[in-house]
Amino acid sequence: MPLSPAITDLEQLKSHPAVARLTAWNPAAVQGVKFDRDEMTIYVDSAHLREACALLRDDSDCAFNFLSDVTCVDWTPAEPRFEVVYHLLSIPKKERVRLKVRLGSASPVVESVTSVWPGANFFEREVFDLFGIRFSGHPYLRRIQMPEDWEGHPLRKDYPVEGYR
Repeated sequence: MPLSPAITDLEQLKSHPAVARLTAWNPAAVQGVKFDRDEMTIYVDSAHLREACALLRDDSDCAFNFLSDVTCVDWTPAEPRFEVVYHLLSIPKKERVRLKVRLGSASPVVESVTSVWPGANFFEREVFDLFGIRFSGHPYLRRIQMPEDWEGHPLRKDYPVEGYR
């Protein structure tokens, strides 16, 4: 059975509750969308991430009340280099959505969502430790897996295979 092609047209996906709510709130916050293999991805502007997350959590049509993961992708040498990925789950609606924020390599900083989901604390610390993404407003942003005196961020694609010597 062949796969259906991905839908990336915002107008075609405006009926999805999360996309509809975000575009009604602030059209500039949504930079793009992708619906592929029954999975919704919404690209959110980094300046509006925390507010978008709070809106999706509190809106009764969406009710994304659980943050299941925060991770990162390094697309070097492309620019913007990083994508921070937030996996949200609506337990009452039994629905998932993925939010992505693109960040440039010059200043990879995004606002922390620990005020929205306290469980983001350790996810953000892990992304900071392994990729070097800074989360402004994080209550305790420090390394979680690597020693404090470790140089570099091991999951970046420009990190040497055998470490710095």
